[in-house]
Amino acid sequence: MAQAQAHDHGGGVRSIQVPIPDNPLGHTLVYVVDTDRGPVLVDTGWDDPASWDTLTEGLTACGTAPGEIHGVVITHHHPDHHGLSGKVREASGAWIAMHAADAAIVRRTRATRPERWFSYMADKLTAAGAPHAHVAPLRAARRPGTLPGFSPAAPDREIVPGELLDLPGRRLRAIWTPGHTPGHVCLHLEEDHPAQLPGHGRLFSGDHLLPGITPHIGLYEDPEDPDDTTVIDPLGDYLASLERVGRLTPAEILPAHQHAFTDAPARVRELLTHHEERLTGLQALLSDPLTPWQLAERMEWNRPWDQIPYGSRNIAIAEAEAHLRRLVKLGRAEAVAGSEPVTYVAV
Repeated sequence: MAQAQAHDHGGGVRSIQVPIPDNPLGHTLVYVVDTDRGPVLVDTGWDDPASWDTLTEGLTACGTAPGEIHGVVITHHHPDHHGLSGKVREASGAWIAMHAADAAIVRRTRATRPERWFSYMADKLTAAGAPHAHVAPLRAARRPGTLPGFSPAAPDREIVPGELLDLPGRRLRAIWTPGHTPGHVCLHLEEDHPAQLPGHGRLFSGDHLLPGITPHIGLYEDPEDPDDTTVIDPLGDYLASLERVGRLTPAEILPAHQHAFTDAPARVRELLTHHEERLTGLQALLSDPLTPWQLAERMEWNRPWDQIPYGSRNIAIAEAEAHLRRLVKLGRAEAVAGSEPVTYVAV
């Protein structure tokens, strides 16, 4: 196993590259923040033995250990961020903090039978126009281990947007940035930059603001509340959250993937432009009625549709639906009345 990579960002902040098995992202950057009561982690990484070993080695390289962790702050509930939180708490008694919206997802995930999730996913994909051959494996799936994150650690503290977290000796303020998940938070370290870079402190951006890629924006629906008729707009949430972060003008952004970077307002502008161009392109594709599945087949991805793995196609469908929701809300597309599965057309 490769030696754990720990990087000192200065000012009592270090990062550890914790691997994500079989994932092109490669790793999650777990941040170690010194406080007057001991180190606090921002995210923890994927729940995998090799990932745990890497986190442990990285903490040793940072001069600490899992048993010395005072608390865990989770940017969002996804398993590459929250996966090892339970192991850290078992080792140290650390508290785990998360925004209420993502904490609710964690509680429902823990209470929901795996087969209920598979059934829900199959129904959603069928409604989106997925072919029978794609849906059939989900109809047959019953094994809890087929998907990650079925037993995530329940948080015991709530991250309240706008408030400082209880980190003695540090000023870390929660910024609610829904979009990637409903309870995603960025964390603004309101302290002078250790290298005196211009701007206002540093921002732990999770998956919200990344230097070279755009985060997945899907849907938030809950399998245990199928009758909820609330029309959500995750992409709209994300775009509004981007502008909120840009106005902070942090001196440096410390993301959960890739690498640290500067000039948050410029990156925000790039992402806003990217999503507007994509929405315009999708509106053009909807000159004829398309199901979400058909739209996803025609969208531009990082590889041709026939080369996209099974699980990634499910993510792509959710992203197509999120963009359709945004176009409908903007009055640029509409559902075709009476179509089943539902199709959408530009207006």
